[in-house]
Amino acid sequence: MIKLTVVGLMGNMGKALIEETKKSEKFEIVNGIDKISGVRDEINVYDSFDKIEVKPDVVVDFSNPNSLDSIYDYCISGNIPAVICTTGFNEQQGARIKDLSKHIPVFKSANMSLGINILASLAKSAYKMTGDDFDIEILEKHHKYKIDAPSGTALLLADEINEASSGLFKYIYDRKSRRTARENNEIGITSIRAGNIVGEHEIIFGGENEVISISHSALSKSVFASGALKASEFIRNKPKGLYNMNDLLKEKLQF
Repeated sequence: MIKLTVVGLMGNMGKALIEETKKSEKFEIVNGIDKISGVRDEINVYDSFDKIEVKPDVVVDFSNPNSLDSIYDYCISGNIPAVICTTGFNEQQGARIKDLSKHIPVFKSANMSLGINILASLAKSAYKMTGDDFDIEILEKHHKYKIDAPSGTALLLADEINEASSGLFKYIYDRKSRRTARENNEIGITSIRAGNIVGEHEIIFGGENEVISISHSALSKSVFASGALKASEFIRNKPKGLYNMNDLLKEKLQF
């Protein structure tokens, strides 16, 4: 049984994780951390790591970037692996996560679903085949309560394409203020926040007289919870370092 502490247990993803752990005999959420302490589904939730009585095997973070410092301190002090699913980190926080991985195993992904990571692989392949002949735009849609924009997943997709181009592209988030024609080395990223959309991402390759579009839609938050549990199992006994979904998939598929 893999014991988990979930940061953000009182949130929607906390609820999804609780439901997913009920389907498996491999995992147990032993406690949670959140701004609001209390009890959720018979699980104690604390407002500080200092109050935790049962040490977990893995810390899973589905909260917000402000939790990073406390996660950093707790995981290093207890030598506990971390699965970081939160997005919206600034550059300094990103560097802190890399530093954390020098002490413990850290699994970080902007999106925990298998489908998104397949989409990223397809996008890289599409770019390699189309090259400079097609313009690239990314459209992401999420529920109206999502704070950060563009989504971490949209940036993940853009980064995958940019990596395939050896860093050729720059990202454009707002065309209203530019008043210039599109340049060849741009990836446009557009964000929509509306209703209760779980998560939709579309990559558009626009060429002369034809358009290629590949997309992914998350139908339920359970897909992210399931991915986080897989990541927890994967990271538990790994040596210190920074891991992502590609590492998990390579091990799973053995290539």
